Amino acid sequence: MRVMTRDNLLAAFAGESQAHMKYAIFADQADKDGFPEVARLFSAISYAERVHAENHLRQLGGIEKTAENLVGAKGGEDHEVDEMYPAFEAVAELQQEKGALRSIRYALEAEKIHSEMYGNAHAAVTAGDDIPGAEVHVCPVCGHTVIGDAPDRCPVCNVPREKYRKF
Repeated sequence: MRVMTRDNLLAAFAGESQAHMKYAIFADQADKDGFPEVARLFSAISYAERVHAENHLRQLGGIEKTAENLVGAKGGEDHEVDEMYPAFEAVAELQQEKGALRSIRYALEAEKIHSEMYGNAHAAVTAGDDIPGAEVHVCPVCGHTVIGDAPDRCPVCNVPREKYRKF
């Protein structure tokens, strides 16, 4: 693929990915605000944006077998842990942006766990196995993620177990 086309697809993938997430979040807000049909519209269009993002990623060769996808996912988490969030944290600290600092720290702590989980999953997949079946729980405030039972309180932000989302 030629450079300009590749760059355009990368930009389109980023834009469609952001639109997908933004509209999904807007759907949740519309539900909370009492507009279920607007929520449905946001959810449907969010899905359409995901379809666009997937098509672009596929054309870019960004979807591989599970073992390779796990390596790429772990690499992304490691980049966030080792480079991106520490740099963002330093700037937010310097500029005394308390809300941004909290958001960044929450993400950083969750990304450390995600990296480890992807590493463990990669080891299982390369051995020809799936990971053991278990519920996965995610804190809706900070993103803390745990396989198995949720803790009594989130170790990152102190949210009670009942608030965790089960997958």
